[in-house]
Amino acid sequence: MAIRRAGAPTTTDIDMTPMIDVTFQLITFFLFIMNFSEAEQDDRIQLPLSQLAKPVEGLIEKPITLQLTNSGNVIYAGELVAVRDIGSYLEREKMAMRDSGREPNAATVIVRADGRAQAGEVQDIIRICQDKGFERFALRAQYDEGR
Repeated sequence: MAIRRAGAPTTTDIDMTPMIDVTFQLITFFLFIMNFSEAEQDDRIQLPLSQLAKPVEGLIEKPITLQLTNSGNVIYAGELVAVRDIGSYLEREKMAMRDSGREPNAATVIVRADGRAQAGEVQDIIRICQDKGFERFALRAQYDEGR
């Protein structure tokens, strides 16, 4: 048994490797469970309230999200675009899909329209999408539990 002298400094070495491993495992875990669909949402869009709004059944693979603001512009990939100009963006999307071996009619276009936007503009967006070959649509609203 070693005899310690009184007043002698003691040193301890701590192995930080397990702590670093656990930290990286937690980071990886949270990256996997993060809901990336919220990243497509924009605070400038206030969805209308509806008692008929339901969560989407099933998973929508690689959706195209178009967000209509109350000023009549569309937010697409973080960029503000006029409704009349969205067709050129959708044409590029269609070309990219065909280059990757997918057809545009298999893609789902998610339309998030501000509750204060005009209904005619939503119809214009859907018509432009249909002209470009997109056939599946999902309209977004917030669920209203009623009063």
